[in-house]
Amino acid sequence: MTGEDLQRIAEEIERGADPYHVPAEFLEEPKEERPPNKSLYARIASMTVAEKVKLALLGNREARALLVRDRNRMIARFVLRNPRLTEEEVLGFARNRNLDSEVLREIGEHKTWPRNYQIRHALVTNPKTPLAVALHFVSSLHERDLRFLAKSKNVSATIVTQARRILTQRGKM
Repeated sequence: MTGEDLQRIAEEIERGADPYHVPAEFLEEPKEERPPNKSLYARIASMTVAEKVKLALLGNREARALLVRDRNRMIARFVLRNPRLTEEEVLGFARNRNLDSEVLREIGEHKTWPRNYQIRHALVTNPKTPLAVALHFVSSLHERDLRFLAKSKNVSATIVTQARRILTQRGKM
């Protein structure tokens, strides 16, 4: 948009002849003084460790997504114990290359999550996954994914070697 376009829009708005809709709550000043609404991130950052643990165990999806990346590793572990945690969230955690390796280890050692092929694949392709966990799942990957791993520069050389070895054993290389 040019400056002329923006000026024309501003004039339409001043005349009240504009087609744009903005919620009324954003147009009116509050009638009473209220403290500013903190974002969820800011509220979590100001919590004590005990409050974070409680939120990790009972919190909603947004809170879990923030708390799993907390500097305190125990908070992230408590997020993985939240009963409302879904496999889709765990898959997102397994794909996250910025997550702590201990969280990825716990995902790999969980009794049910590794049954999901996508989670196993995400753990193997995540360079932060501990080598022992990743190696455990390499042999369960499909041929197409093993071929990708055998050529990948984003994973450990040990994983690449194992993928090549499995393809050779299967007679696919």
